Amino acid sequence: MAAQKIITILSIISFLLASIFRSSDAAGIAIYWGQNGNEGSLASTCATGNYQIVNIAFLSSFGSGRTPVLNLAGHCNPNNNNGCTFLSSQIQSCQSRGIKVLLSIGGGAGSYSLSSANDARQVANHIWNNYLGGQSNSRPLGNAVLNGVDFDIEAGSGQFWDVLARELKNKGGVTLSAAPQCPIPDAHLDAAIKTGLFDFVWVQFYNNPPCMYANGNVNNLLNSWNRWTGFPVGKLYMGLPAASAAAPSGGFIPANVLKSQVLPRIKSSAKYGGIMLWSKAFDNGYSNDIKGSL
Repeated sequence: MAAQKIITILSIISFLLASIFRSSDAAGIAIYWGQNGNEGSLASTCATGNYQIVNIAFLSSFGSGRTPVLNLAGHCNPNNNNGCTFLSSQIQSCQSRGIKVLLSIGGGAGSYSLSSANDARQVANHIWNNYLGGQSNSRPLGNAVLNGVDFDIEAGSGQFWDVLARELKNKGGVTLSAAPQCPIPDAHLDAAIKTGLFDFVWVQFYNNPPCMYANGNVNNLLNSWNRWTGFPVGKLYMGLPAASAAAPSGGFIPANVLKSQVLPRIKSSAKYGGIMLWSKAFDNGYSNDIKGSL
């Protein structure tokens, strides 16, 4: 009897461990939140149950002597009396649901650059102390500890982003993601991604005609995806607009096309992680339509 109980207990433990690994490896949706005050709260975004990862966007100014600026558009202003520290409890609420919450740095309209390796170290220390596991008297998002950092670098040179990635990763327990454009090599993040330090890479397969869905044709998109699978990344996500209005230069894929012509082709990759969407403000049902097919 004792032996039978031990076997039963071991079976239960094995099942639970398998469930944990399945859930952590399961494909999901990453979403950007923060650039539209009408997109709902961070807490309500996580409460939908649609998202695996939420990128808080953006730390839009930093590096080369700039004072770092967190820009959350209509949601809050860190420099006002009320600030953005109220988001701390919402971040923790998201994390309690098993959702990773990352700080996205850069963006398409920011003012940022890294002037040297030492500058990259200083930026890493600022991010660590103000948003991650370090300490500061002026944490813009309060005491909540974010899970990591998303590199959405769309301006400046490609220098020293690899140094920033190494410095952040060396802090310990920091998840790194990147959002390169689909043309290879990416003009800004190529060297950084090739370090192999990034847990998630969601390639922007939109606003880039040579490597996106267009006119009902998925070939350029899939050819580019196949090339990206050769990069040393943890999990690769297909970055897409959540609506046609989210990508003025194109790339929106109707949900039925994504489910029938794209997902069956990309899910076979061992690196496939899911879909990234820009952004919560434009996600008016798209994530609901696709989440069951990931």
